[in-house]
Amino acid sequence: MTSLLALCVALFAVAVRAQTVQVDGNKVVEVLTRLANLSDHENPAVTRILFTPNDMLARNFVKDLMREHHMTIREDAMGNIFGRWEGSDASAGSVLTGSHCDAIPLAGMYDGTLGVIGAIEAVAALQRAGFKPSRPIEVLFFTSEEPTRFGLSCSGSRAMAGALTAEALESKLDSQGRHFLQVANEVGYGAASTSDMLAATRLKEGQVDYFVELHIEQGPLLEREGLDIGVVTAIAAPAALEVTFHGDGGHAGGQLMPDRNDAGLAGAELALAVERHVLASGSVDTVGTTGTFEIAPGAINSVPRDARLAIDIRDIDGPRRDRVVAAVLASAKEIAERRKVRYTSRVINQDPPASSHEDIVSAVAASAEALGLSTKRMVSRAYHDSLFMARVAPMGMIFIPCKNGWSHRPDEFSKPQDIANGVSVLALTMARLSGGSWPRTEL
Repeated sequence: MTSLLALCVALFAVAVRAQTVQVDGNKVVEVLTRLANLSDHENPAVTRILFTPNDMLARNFVKDLMREHHMTIREDAMGNIFGRWEGSDASAGSVLTGSHCDAIPLAGMYDGTLGVIGAIEAVAALQRAGFKPSRPIEVLFFTSEEPTRFGLSCSGSRAMAGALTAEALESKLDSQGRHFLQVANEVGYGAASTSDMLAATRLKEGQVDYFVELHIEQGPLLEREGLDIGVVTAIAAPAALEVTFHGDGGHAGGQLMPDRNDAGLAGAELALAVERHVLASGSVDTVGTTGTFEIAPGAINSVPRDARLAIDIRDIDGPRRDRVVAAVLASAKEIAERRKVRYTSRVINQDPPASSHEDIVSAVAASAEALGLSTKRMVSRAYHDSLFMARVAPMGMIFIPCKNGWSHRPDEFSKPQDIANGVSVLALTMARLSGGSWPRTEL
């Protein structure tokens, strides 16, 4: 009887604590809208490219919010911004949360930004509730999650995880032919060399104990199934390939069909082969996309001489994805030989997938349950900084529904109530992972 009473008291206390974490979704949307107005295109479209004037304004906007909530700010050599709420155990690794605020051209106002603005509001909600953390809690604004300027996703988190070399970063140039270090130095970040910048950015062992990221789903499942919270169990990682076919071309009227080696048709066959190999994996978690298909010279009366395909293949199962990659490359070779065209191929990147840590999965699920929210365990098929943070510390993600699963477009949207739910779950999850104390509840 005594143990049953103790259990009931504990459960009641958890429910009371959940009630004390109050989040106004409309207020978070108002802040997200202010941030969205720092854009190269007018609202509702958002364009915010790394280290441009509007990106720098967004950085100052976020730092001001951090200061309002009593966080100590630190910026590293690559421009990653940390806002730290100190805990009672200053020697412990932090509970780190965050996302990005850069946006591809003509994107929306929720992708990435929710994980930064929502994280600051989650800290504020814990502060209002009187929670005192044990492990420090930090909010992180990642540099360059999007590949828009330098053609490299997750630059900041790659560097923090030690997964980025100076040679790889220096090989990536923007449209004006400048590399990352040059531009970073111009806006007040950077170092004497790329190697020095990366070394200064890398996180030290024990610096972070947990990492959790709040994000819109970027898929339709939560909305379609009427569920509140996605508990992410794994993140798929893409392999990016480039295949180019070279034929001899010729006049569309003058070159007879038996004499042609049409690079465009070779490319079309390969695009279909990508779909065939992906479907042959037998898993719904394997996806493949021929996102770029360029033909030259591009005239209606000219037989295509060149075809360049950029191919994205993703899966949460690394070996299964890599088998598809190998099959696609084998098809490229076979098609080139059969159609008598020349070809080149290269693997641009082949990052491993990541699994969420069970401690965080459990903390997210328990926090949602305490708030009376429904959940779904699910995978993320989109790329996130969390993929690389999993190399640093136990990692997890929280998804909320978004309208029709739309993302990377101006009409991207999540309801204020869904935002409030996600921020509340993040707050309670960080409290669980941090440890610490709540105000005494008289029962």
